[in-house]
Amino acid sequence: MAKMINKTLVLTYIYLLIYILLSSGVILYNKWVLSPKYFNFPLPITLTMIHMGFSGFVAFLLIRVFKVVAPVKMTFEIYATCVVPISAFFASSLWFGNTAYLHISVAFIQMLKALMPVATFIMAVVCGTDKPRCDVFSNMLLISVGVVISSYGEIHFNIVGTVYQVTGIFAEALRLVLTQVLLQKKGLTLNPINSLYYIAPCSFVFLALPWYVLEQPSMEITQIQFNFWIFFSNALCALALNFSIFLVIGRTGAVTIRVAGVLKDWILIALSTVIFPESTITGLNITGYAVALCGVVMYNYIKVRDVKASQITAETLPDRINKEWKMEKKSSDKFNPDVGGESPRVGAEITDEEAPLITSRLSHIGRTQLGNHTA
Repeated sequence: MAKMINKTLVLTYIYLLIYILLSSGVILYNKWVLSPKYFNFPLPITLTMIHMGFSGFVAFLLIRVFKVVAPVKMTFEIYATCVVPISAFFASSLWFGNTAYLHISVAFIQMLKALMPVATFIMAVVCGTDKPRCDVFSNMLLISVGVVISSYGEIHFNIVGTVYQVTGIFAEALRLVLTQVLLQKKGLTLNPINSLYYIAPCSFVFLALPWYVLEQPSMEITQIQFNFWIFFSNALCALALNFSIFLVIGRTGAVTIRVAGVLKDWILIALSTVIFPESTITGLNITGYAVALCGVVMYNYIKVRDVKASQITAETLPDRINKEWKMEKKSSDKFNPDVGGESPRVGAEITDEEAPLITSRLSHIGRTQLGNHTA
């Protein structure tokens, strides 16, 4: 038993390490590809469309050709009312987020992403899935103050890049809320492959119009270099990140994955200053981010506490009696090898907020930053 626990623990830490490396790698890779100072491919919509096209193609092969995963029953009504609007905001969040790399540093982008709980809470209140609360509002205020301090301390502050990033954060927040409102009400559950199969092509189509208006003319005028292996490896890393997220949320709890996310953010900030020397971090940057992070940690604690409380109150008296009876039956079965007992498994279906449309039957709330790292 001890060896099995140790093996499971080692696998969990390996998956967490893979997730941290892939998540950090995709962000740094995107910055390197888009930055005019490095690979010089300043076309964020085109890069996002490459990611979506590649992910959709791989998902098609896995579902329709190799039949690794069975497709879900998708009606036209569900696709039109759920998948289409969610894909639109998903594409928008990736478009705006990748465009921000052209104007501001990776470190400052990570600091701005601390606003994600604020944006999600605001959109949840607007859509009616959450109610205004004093304890949550105080955390939102603390996060906002921290981000403002961090922005004030940014040496290379750029209003255009900041607006792009904040807009992308709110688009992602709305996508998360819509996923909860639309899909959960329909009772639709998609694994990572199915989610990419339906969402990636739709997101690709949504990006086609802004690409044609904003980037296609510049591609004809300027000489844009295209290296197949660079873009293939970049898209492959983005695809692998989706699957690593699924492995992580299947093996860790809320506290572990949130701590891993915070650790990844600090590592990413430090790495970005080494890889991109033009990224300068000031003491005011760190102070503001630390203040915002305190608000994020407090918010995460409140959400985990609320879920645990709802799980306890949702358990009815007959369920508790049935569970106690089964536990007594199991303990009595120890003395009777001819009778097989099975302990009940209690779980709640929680929507993971890191990857698009991934839901899992876990005692876990997904961390809200990661949807930003999908591409």
